[in-house]
Amino acid sequence: MDPARLLIIDDDAKLCRLLSDYLGPLGYDVAAASTGPEGLERARQEVFAAIILDVMLPGMNGLDVLRELRRESQVPVLMLTALGDEPDRIVGLEMGADDYLPKNFSTRELLARLRAVLRRSAATASLKEPARCAPIAVGGLWVDVEARTAALDEIPLTLTPVEFDLLVALARAAGRVRTREQLLLEAADRDFESFDRAIDVHISSLRRKLGDDARAPRFIETVRGAGYRLRKPGSETGA
Repeated sequence: MDPARLLIIDDDAKLCRLLSDYLGPLGYDVAAASTGPEGLERARQEVFAAIILDVMLPGMNGLDVLRELRRESQVPVLMLTALGDEPDRIVGLEMGADDYLPKNFSTRELLARLRAVLRRSAATASLKEPARCAPIAVGGLWVDVEARTAALDEIPLTLTPVEFDLLVALARAAGRVRTREQLLLEAADRDFESFDRAIDVHISSLRRKLGDDARAPRFIETVRGAGYRLRKPGSETGA
């Protein structure tokens, strides 16, 4: 099997060498770009299994790179942010980043997060076998789990891998509450601390794509102190 190609977009040459030396023996082919424009161009011209993207970059910041990239690609993106820069993390997740890490990460944590986003990406691309699971229909929402496609009132939805997995987890349990921890484990493939806001950001983005209003939801309602629930048609709001 060919090694998975990764692109690191970061102007810290020492960090790029460290990651290349660490990930290379583990079966990854690592390329690097030191500016935002250079990284975006390489991401457009070459095929990568995932991109590790720093927020602070010369020429073009990482959020702008991500915005442009998401116009034409769903390649997994792992964002690197300065410690404590929660606004950057939230904006990055809303724009379609698959995960984030603070810049003081350990190499073991990076590897775990990287493997998780690659597994989700592989699941998205794995459409070779005939569908075995019946599509899920909830009101005007249609979710084909095997084809990893979703539509609302027959209009296709463009979802990130995490958003799609969240929708599947909620749709399979329609009418029942799923806690944040359950959703994170089912959709994000990792165990976040209970106070981590990543799940709320992904839910907010999913709601926006569904045209949902959190105050009067048609689909996803917040159950205070518990989690989230996908409403069944005709059910009463119980947030």
